[in-house]
Amino acid sequence: MEAQNDFYPGYPLIKRGIYYCSRMISSQYGREFTGPHYEKIKKVCSIWICMKPPQYRENTITRYRLAEEHLVGVGKEPVRNYDLLSIIMLCLGGPDGANYDGVLRMLDVLLSSETSEMEKRKILQDDYNIQMTQTMEREVSVMCNLSKGVRKKGIADNTLSSIKNLMKNLGLSIEQAMAALEVPESDRQNYAKLLDER
Repeated sequence: MEAQNDFYPGYPLIKRGIYYCSRMISSQYGREFTGPHYEKIKKVCSIWICMKPPQYRENTITRYRLAEEHLVGVGKEPVRNYDLLSIIMLCLGGPDGANYDGVLRMLDVLLSSETSEMEKRKILQDDYNIQMTQTMEREVSVMCNLSKGVRKKGIADNTLSSIKNLMKNLGLSIEQAMAALEVPESDRQNYAKLLDER
Protein backbone atom coordinates (compact mmCIF):
# COMPACT_ATOMS: atom_id res chain seq x y z
CA MET A 1 0.00 0.00 0.00
CA GLU A 2 1.32 3.44 -0.88
CA ALA A 3 -0.01 6.95 -0.39
CA GLN A 4 0.90 9.09 -3.41
CA ASN A 5 0.83 12.87 -3.39
CA ASP A 6 2.01 13.39 -6.98
CA PHE A 7 -0.08 11.68 -9.66
CA TYR A 8 2.42 12.62 -12.41
CA PRO A 9 5.91 12.03 -10.96
CA GLY A 10 7.40 11.80 -14.48
CA TYR A 11 6.00 8.35 -15.36
CA PRO A 12 2.60 6.59 -15.24
CA LEU A 13 1.89 5.38 -11.69
CA ILE A 14 0.24 2.23 -13.03
CA LYS A 15 3.57 1.10 -14.50
CA ARG A 16 5.18 1.49 -11.09
CA GLY A 17 2.33 -0.56 -9.60
CA ILE A 18 2.91 -3.32 -12.16
CA TYR A 19 6.64 -3.20 -11.42
CA TYR A 20 6.02 -3.55 -7.67
CA CYS A 21 3.67 -6.49 -8.23
CA SER A 22 6.17 -8.18 -10.53
CA ARG A 23 8.89 -7.79 -7.91
CA MET A 24 6.61 -9.20 -5.20
CA ILE A 25 5.85 -12.23 -7.36
CA SER A 26 9.47 -12.89 -8.32
CA SER A 27 10.61 -12.47 -4.70
CA GLN A 28 8.49 -15.49 -3.76
CA TYR A 29 11.05 -17.81 -5.35
CA GLY A 30 13.06 -19.40 -2.56
CA ARG A 31 10.55 -18.29 0.06
CA GLU A 32 7.15 -19.58 -1.08
CA PHE A 33 8.44 -22.11 -3.62
CA THR A 34 11.61 -23.56 -5.10
CA GLY A 35 12.41 -25.37 -8.31
CA PRO A 36 9.61 -25.62 -10.87
CA HIS A 37 6.76 -25.38 -8.30
CA TYR A 38 5.16 -22.28 -9.79
CA GLU A 39 1.74 -23.52 -8.66
CA LYS A 40 2.67 -22.19 -5.20
CA ILE A 41 2.89 -18.56 -6.34
CA LYS A 42 0.60 -16.39 -4.22
CA LYS A 43 -1.45 -13.49 -5.52
CA VAL A 44 -0.07 -10.00 -4.84
CA CYS A 45 -1.82 -6.66 -4.62
CA SER A 46 -0.53 -3.09 -4.84
CA ILE A 47 -2.90 -0.43 -3.49
CA TRP A 48 -2.36 3.24 -4.26
CA ILE A 49 -4.12 6.07 -2.45
CA CYS A 50 -3.71 9.11 -4.68
CA MET A 51 -4.31 12.36 -2.81
CA LYS A 52 -4.11 14.86 -5.66
CA PRO A 53 -5.16 13.15 -8.89
CA PRO A 54 -6.15 15.10 -12.00
CA GLN A 55 -9.78 16.21 -11.99
CA TYR A 56 -10.93 13.49 -14.40
CA ARG A 57 -9.67 10.83 -11.92
CA GLU A 58 -11.09 12.38 -8.73
CA ASN A 59 -13.27 10.15 -6.52
CA THR A 60 -12.58 7.02 -8.55
CA ILE A 61 -11.47 3.50 -7.72
CA THR A 62 -9.85 1.55 -10.55
CA ARG A 63 -8.55 -2.02 -10.56
CA TYR A 64 -6.00 -3.40 -13.02
CA ARG A 65 -5.55 -7.16 -13.28
CA LEU A 66 -4.78 -10.06 -15.57
CA ALA A 67 -7.78 -11.46 -17.41
CA GLU A 68 -8.33 -14.36 -19.80
CA GLU A 69 -9.22 -13.41 -23.37
CA HIS A 70 -10.35 -16.02 -25.91
CA LEU A 71 -9.04 -15.04 -29.33
CA VAL A 72 -9.88 -18.26 -31.20
CA GLY A 73 -12.10 -20.92 -29.65
CA VAL A 74 -12.63 -21.38 -25.93
CA GLY A 75 -9.89 -22.88 -23.77
CA LYS A 76 -10.75 -21.97 -20.21
CA GLU A 77 -8.05 -21.91 -17.55
CA PRO A 78 -8.93 -21.84 -13.83
CA VAL A 79 -8.85 -18.20 -12.69
CA ARG A 80 -6.49 -19.05 -9.81
CA ASN A 81 -3.77 -19.89 -12.37
CA TYR A 82 -3.55 -16.41 -13.89
CA ASP A 83 -5.23 -13.98 -11.48
CA LEU A 84 -1.94 -13.32 -9.65
CA LEU A 85 -1.67 -9.55 -9.49
CA SER A 86 -3.98 -6.67 -8.84
CA ILE A 87 -3.27 -2.94 -8.76
CA ILE A 88 -5.95 -0.76 -7.18
CA MET A 89 -5.90 3.01 -7.46
CA LEU A 90 -8.08 4.98 -5.08
CA CYS A 91 -8.08 8.58 -6.30
CA LEU A 92 -9.42 11.01 -3.73
CA GLY A 93 -11.15 14.19 -4.80
CA GLY A 94 -13.08 15.84 -2.01
CA PRO A 95 -16.72 16.62 -1.34
CA ASP A 96 -17.30 18.79 -4.43
CA GLY A 97 -17.00 15.89 -6.89
CA ALA A 98 -19.27 12.98 -7.77
CA ASN A 99 -18.98 9.61 -5.99
CA TYR A 100 -17.85 11.23 -2.73
CA ASP A 101 -19.04 8.52 -0.38
CA GLY A 102 -18.06 5.18 1.09
CA VAL A 103 -14.36 4.37 1.30
CA LEU A 104 -13.37 7.42 -0.78
CA ARG A 105 -14.97 9.82 1.70
CA MET A 106 -13.62 7.89 4.68
CA LEU A 107 -10.03 8.00 3.32
CA ASP A 108 -10.39 11.67 2.40
CA VAL A 109 -11.47 12.45 5.97
CA LEU A 110 -8.73 10.33 7.53
CA LEU A 111 -5.95 11.77 5.35
CA SER A 112 -7.15 15.37 5.50
CA SER A 113 -4.64 17.77 7.01
CA GLU A 114 -7.44 20.30 7.62
CA THR A 115 -9.73 18.05 9.71
CA SER A 116 -8.84 17.75 13.41
CA GLU A 117 -8.33 14.37 15.05
CA MET A 118 -11.45 14.90 17.17
CA GLU A 119 -13.55 15.67 14.07
CA LYS A 120 -12.21 12.56 12.34
CA ARG A 121 -13.20 10.38 15.29
CA LYS A 122 -16.70 11.89 15.35
CA ILE A 123 -17.22 11.32 11.60
CA LEU A 124 -15.99 7.72 11.83
CA GLN A 125 -18.30 7.02 14.76
CA ASP A 126 -21.39 8.91 13.54
CA ASP A 127 -21.22 8.26 9.78
CA TYR A 128 -19.48 4.87 9.62
CA ASN A 129 -20.57 3.32 12.95
CA ILE A 130 -16.94 2.68 13.92
CA GLN A 131 -16.71 2.51 17.70
CA MET A 132 -13.86 4.55 19.11
CA THR A 133 -12.08 2.00 21.28
CA GLN A 134 -8.57 2.75 22.52
CA THR A 135 -7.18 0.73 19.61
CA MET A 136 -9.26 2.69 17.08
CA GLU A 137 -8.27 6.00 18.64
CA ARG A 138 -4.60 5.01 18.29
CA GLU A 139 -5.21 4.05 14.64
CA VAL A 140 -6.89 7.40 13.90
CA SER A 141 -3.95 9.15 15.55
CA VAL A 142 -1.54 7.21 13.32
CA MET A 143 -3.58 8.20 10.24
CA CYS A 144 -3.49 11.85 11.35
CA ASN A 145 0.29 11.65 11.56
CA LEU A 146 0.40 9.94 8.16
CA SER A 147 -1.56 12.78 6.56
CA LYS A 148 0.89 15.28 8.03
CA GLY A 149 3.79 13.18 6.75
CA VAL A 150 2.28 12.90 3.26
CA ARG A 151 1.72 16.68 3.20
CA LYS A 152 5.32 17.27 4.30
CA LYS A 153 6.57 14.84 1.65
CA GLY A 154 4.57 16.70 -1.01
CA ILE A 155 6.09 20.02 0.06
CA ALA A 156 9.58 18.47 0.08
CA ASP A 157 9.06 16.94 -3.38
CA ASN A 158 7.90 20.32 -4.75
CA THR A 159 10.93 22.04 -3.23
CA LEU A 160 13.30 19.43 -4.67
CA SER A 161 11.71 19.84 -8.08
CA SER A 162 12.06 23.64 -7.87
CA ILE A 163 15.73 23.37 -6.85
CA LYS A 164 16.44 21.05 -9.80
CA ASN A 165 14.63 23.38 -12.22
CA LEU A 166 16.61 26.42 -11.07
CA MET A 167 19.87 24.50 -11.37
CA LYS A 168 19.03 23.19 -14.82
CA ASN A 169 17.33 26.21 -16.39
CA LEU A 170 19.29 29.06 -14.80
CA GLY A 171 22.60 27.29 -14.24
CA LEU A 172 22.52 27.99 -10.49
CA SER A 173 24.52 25.96 -8.00
CA ILE A 174 22.58 23.97 -5.45
CA GLU A 175 23.40 26.58 -2.79
CA GLN A 176 22.23 29.45 -5.03
CA ALA A 177 18.99 27.62 -5.91
CA MET A 178 18.18 26.94 -2.24
CA ALA A 179 18.94 30.54 -1.34
CA ALA A 180 16.67 31.80 -4.16
CA LEU A 181 13.85 29.58 -2.85
CA GLU A 182 14.54 30.70 0.73
CA VAL A 183 15.00 27.13 1.92
CA PRO A 184 15.73 27.32 5.69
CA GLU A 185 19.41 26.77 6.58
CA SER A 186 18.39 23.86 8.83
CA ASP A 187 16.88 21.98 5.85
CA ARG A 188 19.57 22.64 3.23
CA GLN A 189 21.81 19.70 4.11
CA ASN A 190 18.85 17.28 3.83
CA TYR A 191 17.86 18.66 0.40
CA ALA A 192 21.47 18.44 -0.81
CA LYS A 193 21.60 14.81 0.30
CA LEU A 194 18.28 13.99 -1.40
CA LEU A 195 19.48 15.59 -4.66
CA ASP A 196 22.68 13.51 -4.51
CA GLU A 197 20.61 10.33 -4.14
CA ARG A 198 18.55 11.19 -7.21
